[in-house]
Amino acid sequence: MTRRAGSVPALLGPGAALVALLTGSVVAPAQLVAPAVPAHATEAGPRAESTQLTISRLRYDGGGDWYANPSSLGNLLREIGQRTGIQVSGTPGEVGPADPDLADHPYLYATGHGNMLFSDFEVSRLREHLHAGGFLHVDDNYGMDESFRREIARIFPDHALVEVPLDHPVYHIFYELPEGLPKIHEHDGEPARGYGIFLDGRLAVYYSNESDLGDGWEDAAVHNDLPEVREAAFQMGVNLFLYALASGPGGGG
Repeated sequence: MTRRAGSVPALLGPGAALVALLTGSVVAPAQLVAPAVPAHATEAGPRAESTQLTISRLRYDGGGDWYANPSSLGNLLREIGQRTGIQVSGTPGEVGPADPDLADHPYLYATGHGNMLFSDFEVSRLREHLHAGGFLHVDDNYGMDESFRREIARIFPDHALVEVPLDHPVYHIFYELPEGLPKIHEHDGEPARGYGIFLDGRLAVYYSNESDLGDGWEDAAVHNDLPEVREAAFQMGVNLFLYALASGPGGGG
């Protein structure tokens, strides 16, 4: 799990947010920004924060704890900023599929232990959002596998959830992860596996199963994971973020 020589930092000036994907496609930072703020906000205050890149936690119905691992995304965003030099927000976003500002949240992250359920309207909104270039990472925190597979089949009935090949850029764009998704927690004792939905060649949905990346991103005292385990989780999180940033609609990712 080493960093690629000449990878993303060499491509970024201070404060820049254009990342070259291995295929050469790029995406502008405006595609991963938080929602716009009122014109009267000051540059030093909320406005400056809101124009930075972030990750948005996806709310869902059904009884599952979509809010699980509350410290995880903030810690991941901090690590992304420190490791890549990209200007990222210190605060994750939050959005529901039916919210009118869904399009302002291109990087969606969903986790939890229980049932995930979307209405027909939410299914349609998510399908449209992901076809338009959005990225969804679903991180099974143990117990949501069955409901996620049911719901993703409703969102994309014509696209199979397939295992992401180990040579895919999501495992190499910044850190080299030749074995793919790292195993963070035991769960059912099965190997960690990363699955995906591909839309016109672009990985639009990434599903981390039997891994529990979010636990690895939590504050160290929460789970007392070994430093090398947490490091593996953060490396995978950085790769996911940079892949989402670098891939665009119809891109070669």
